[in-house]
Amino acid sequence: MVDASIVAKWYLIEEYSDKAVELRDFFATGRVGLLTPALLFYEVLNALRYSGVYTRDELREVARSLTRYGFETRDPRGKTAEDMSETSVAHGISVYDAAYVSLTSDDCILYTTDSEILEKFPENTRHIKDFKAA
Repeated sequence: MVDASIVAKWYLIEEYSDKAVELRDFFATGRVGLLTPALLFYEVLNALRYSGVYTRDELREVARSLTRYGFETRDPRGKTAEDMSETSVAHGISVYDAAYVSLTSDDCILYTTDSEILEKFPENTRHIKDFKAA
């Protein structure tokens, strides 16, 4: 599982972009699946929009490419929405961050660069710098 900070690094040259791209390639070749909340698409496109790097046409192409990746997505409905709300309040994090964290489990780790999330949820999160392709 990845959050928007990692997917944005697929399109921007930033610290740890190399590790994010390594994970992307691992995903794109079918060696791992990636689960995300539907929110990811909005957050990535917004980050790229305000990066100043992409033109309108380029951003449209990024939107198309995100769709083609075939992420397994979860909409914020029913139990997913309840879990997000509970996680947000219980841990003092935004509902946006809780959307990602609430989808983690023992066999579904969230890769991120968000220090608050890494600190509050060490059992189900990893910094992208620690990703190792097997």
